[in-house]
Amino acid sequence: MKQARSKKPRVKKSKNDIEKIRHSLSHLLAAAVLQLYPNVKFGIGPTIENGFYYDFDFGKTKIDESLLPKLEKMMKDLIGRNLKFKKEIVSYARAKKIFRNQPYKLELLEEFKKQKKPLTIYRTLYGQKEVFVDLCAGPHVASTKIIDKESFKLEKLAGAYWKGDEKNAMLTRIYGLAFHTKEELNDYLHLLEESKKRDHRTIGQQMDLFSFHEEFGPGLVYWHPKGGLIRVLMENFWREAHLKNGYGIVFTPHIGKSDLWKISGHLNFYRENMYSPMKIDADEYYIKPMNCPFHIQIYKSRTRSYRDLPLRWAELGTVYRYEKAGVLHGLLRVRGFTQDDAHLICTPEQMPSEIKKVLNFSLYILKSFGFNDFSIYLSTKPKGSIGPQKHWNEATHALERAIQTSKLPYKIDKGGGAFYGPKIDIKVKDALDREWQCSTIQFDFNMPEKFQMKYTDKNGKQQQPYMIHRALMGSLERFFGALIENYAGAFPFWLMPIQIKLLPVTDKFSPFAYKLKDKLENEGLRVEVDDSNETISKRIRNAEVEKIPYIIVLGQKELESGNLPIRERGSKEIKLISPEAFIELCKNQIPIPQKIQ
Repeated sequence: MKQARSKKPRVKKSKNDIEKIRHSLSHLLAAAVLQLYPNVKFGIGPTIENGFYYDFDFGKTKIDESLLPKLEKMMKDLIGRNLKFKKEIVSYARAKKIFRNQPYKLELLEEFKKQKKPLTIYRTLYGQKEVFVDLCAGPHVASTKIIDKESFKLEKLAGAYWKGDEKNAMLTRIYGLAFHTKEELNDYLHLLEESKKRDHRTIGQQMDLFSFHEEFGPGLVYWHPKGGLIRVLMENFWREAHLKNGYGIVFTPHIGKSDLWKISGHLNFYRENMYSPMKIDADEYYIKPMNCPFHIQIYKSRTRSYRDLPLRWAELGTVYRYEKAGVLHGLLRVRGFTQDDAHLICTPEQMPSEIKKVLNFSLYILKSFGFNDFSIYLSTKPKGSIGPQKHWNEATHALERAIQTSKLPYKIDKGGGAFYGPKIDIKVKDALDREWQCSTIQFDFNMPEKFQMKYTDKNGKQQQPYMIHRALMGSLERFFGALIENYAGAFPFWLMPIQIKLLPVTDKFSPFAYKLKDKLENEGLRVEVDDSNETISKRIRNAEVEKIPYIIVLGQKELESGNLPIRERGSKEIKLISPEAFIELCKNQIPIPQKIQ
């Protein structure tokens, strides 16, 4: 007779449920830590994408990642006890008594008191015994029986300033991953491993592309010759494409007087992201965080007629913004970066067609670099916005109509626009299905008014033009980081610093190799000869590690026949081809900027 299987509780796989599970696991983590370190002080323990974390103050006790497996086992034991989570509404006085030995919780209590927020706590119970209590709004699962013991993993330790402020105490943050099932966790762990292999910081070092020198300024990128060459190739394509599509290329100063930033509003609304002023003569100057005010000064350098519009001005403008040290991350979050910035200045009548053109141009640029999977977001009017409702309606409709014409799916981010105008955000998906924020098309009703931009209409009257901010790659640094991780360093042929590696079998064939190198370089191709003392198999392996697109081994047969044995990156197959056909094959992989309608 078969024994009846015990039925596991059904888990409804919803975002709300996984949030409850993750939040409950953060409390179980805190409970496990409390068992080992009774004097620990607790920070906060929220859910995050794919998991949770909790911040702890261990005092003078030193801990490292060897603690994580032990905590993980303790958490699984707690789950097996079928713990309950009980919510209680408490008074300020009661909460203060409960957390009398927890300074960070007491600090939060004072903030909640000022905000007049209702206070709730969650008790984690084993029967009637309390194993942990936290100041928390929830929600949590009813009991731990709903949590799969194998569906979570403690991932890593990190330092984190209390409330993200460098002036506050440094706490120890323990991160955890959590999903509905073990299978989902394993899938994500596999994705993490693939992400580590593609980490742009590691690949950048391996390929000698760029470096950072924290001792001389965190968040500032040093581009090495190979990385610099890729940047030049990116910039050249960008410039040619812009010139073919009706843009003027401008260059503007790196600093501006404080008056400029007062008019633009940056000193009122953006000062915390700007660096300290410098004194020149009797005036204060600021290094620029944006290019926009400078482009406006070019516009105002002469009177403008409706016949001059639309104007499309683009700049690879380097800007500097203060980012806290804790959020700096390789090329993806830096303090100095170059925006592929542009401003479109047009009449209201021209605005719809300009939006359509710039959206198509944005997609063209991204596709040219190998990104073909897009997520598009339309951000609409937020509270506290400026500008007439009529202008908001016109601009939002034009943005939405352009997206619809492109026949791409999109989502509405209701109220997600800037206070000065609606916008389109374009995110690309890479080889691991991760999203990267790239292009932004942003209306601005604020700057034209602040700087009193005018043009003369058909009737001789002064009108205020429409202004559209636009960045396609976003910043060259961040876009390059995304490119590295998308291709794992195996860039498309046209972006590789070295495109072809010639390997003479012996020194006897080196003259043949260098003669071929000259021929290929005269056609604009980038070639290296490796005639080192290594064995041919070792040199082939070295070229593979360098991710060289084409490897050509040269010996007697090639010298006599004139044909080239081409070995393409990622393939073991050898193809015999004439030098002329090979040159044509290579040139066909170099994109030529096109005019986009």
